[in-house]
Amino acid sequence: MARIKRKSGGQRASSRSQASLENAAHVLTRMREGFSLTSASAEFGIDPRTVENFAGSALRKTKSGRYAAKASDRLVRVLVVPVQGGLKEYAVRGSRAVSVIASRLAAQRHFLATGDDSKLRMLRGATVNDTAGREVPFLTDLDELERLGDAGVLQFESIYARRA
Repeated sequence: MARIKRKSGGQRASSRSQASLENAAHVLTRMREGFSLTSASAEFGIDPRTVENFAGSALRKTKSGRYAAKASDRLVRVLVVPVQGGLKEYAVRGSRAVSVIASRLAAQRHFLATGDDSKLRMLRGATVNDTAGREVPFLTDLDELERLGDAGVLQFESIYARRA
């Protein structure tokens, strides 16, 4: 699995801190859905202080002193993306990139469920770059999508990479 590099010294993050970063990203998503930091943290089994440590730049304090998630963030997430021949992990920066990839996956699933490729066609121009600046591919080959779908490759619970 791809690991996220820490800023200081270029050392790789431990799988524990990588899991904490992933859980902090999940907490931010829940907070954007209206949950409090405390309840969202409890749902993902992470201490709110750990969320502050890993995702503090994506939080703001309200007038009442509570934390709220900013509309978007620049946190790095490792996502699983369908590509020609299977699945591949990509590190992307920011909640907006995650949203584009999630829209892609929803369009692919819609095609597999209905045979309607209109949502795939609507997203063809939407591009996302990984943290190295390379474009994350968008699989629109209908035959390949059907092959991967029939093989069960596209049935995963989360777009986030699996932890070791």
